[in-house]
Amino acid sequence: MVVSAPTSREAARQPTRPAMIDCDHHNELDSDADLHPYLSGRWLEHAKTYGVRGPAGGFYPRFMPHREDARPPSGRKSGSEARYTASHFLDPEDVAYAILIPLSPAGGQQNLAFGAALATAVNDWQVAEWLDVDPRFRASITIPFEDPPAAIAEIERRAWDKRFVQVQFSGRPHEPMGRRKYWPIYEACARHGLHVMSHAFGSYGQPITGTGWPSYYLEDHVGPAQAAQASVVSLVMEGVFEQFPIKFISVENGFAWLPSLCWRMDAAWQLLRSEVPHLRHEPSEYVRKHVYASTQPMEEPHKPKYFHQMIEQYGDLFDHVMFASDYPHWDYDDPDQALPVNLSNELKKKIYFENASKLYGLT
Repeated sequence: MVVSAPTSREAARQPTRPAMIDCDHHNELDSDADLHPYLSGRWLEHAKTYGVRGPAGGFYPRFMPHREDARPPSGRKSGSEARYTASHFLDPEDVAYAILIPLSPAGGQQNLAFGAALATAVNDWQVAEWLDVDPRFRASITIPFEDPPAAIAEIERRAWDKRFVQVQFSGRPHEPMGRRKYWPIYEACARHGLHVMSHAFGSYGQPITGTGWPSYYLEDHVGPAQAAQASVVSLVMEGVFEQFPIKFISVENGFAWLPSLCWRMDAAWQLLRSEVPHLRHEPSEYVRKHVYASTQPMEEPHKPKYFHQMIEQYGDLFDHVMFASDYPHWDYDDPDQALPVNLSNELKKKIYFENASKLYGLT
């Protein structure tokens, strides 16, 4: 799917909503060569000689083409130039802040030392070519999350720069996210006031469903919500939120599954709570306090009243839902058309700006 350039009338359109914070904004690499200036001689030679695994540890599924109107005049990949992104998207859409989420190859390398070097390069690239270009950008720290000691070293290296607001995991790490393996990373995040974000997709080599590999890209495209639920269940049941005062942000996984997941966890906990004595509260209480989600892909029930029912079922759900555009990807959500129902101005302000502003400390 290729999105054509907007017409002059569309380009002249002004947003009718408040200023917003975009919580899923992809700063794209034109190619892996963009990272070459930020790699040491040893790892640059390694990359040129042996190659780099794809962002998900492989090359399937192939990403659909990005928005063609997001391609800069230079001809580089859509979303790969900060200044053009600022003029093409931040300015006309009244974006107060854009949270950068690079989909780089750093987290998918079997060679852990190389993965750590790539993570460092990605973060240096973000500083030089994005954060230093426009003050509206905020970034996610890329870490080699399957190598906790190296991940912590990278967090310590960047935590002083408050333009980095969270630490990035893929949507499908090698083990459930609550496992003790990852606890040192969460401890480092808590120490520096950083959030933990998991972005949809990615795989560290294992099948992406509980029963194996799916047949179609379509299955993969609607599957991230399964992984997000597994991450939330693991983080809650393993006691991560009891141990660490961190926030977990689920990006590009939807959010309508949160109410039913909380119901089921609470019901099971009532029966099996003796197995998890470290949990002092109902699972849903941890979710309400620690878990956030983004709007993209936006949940769109067939009848508007169902959307409002979902809000009522969860109560304060929309204190923890934040707007995300997924710019510049093919399934990007137009900020002025993303919400499927007529919400109150108060609720719109929460989703577009206030929830993210409070979470990330942005004004």
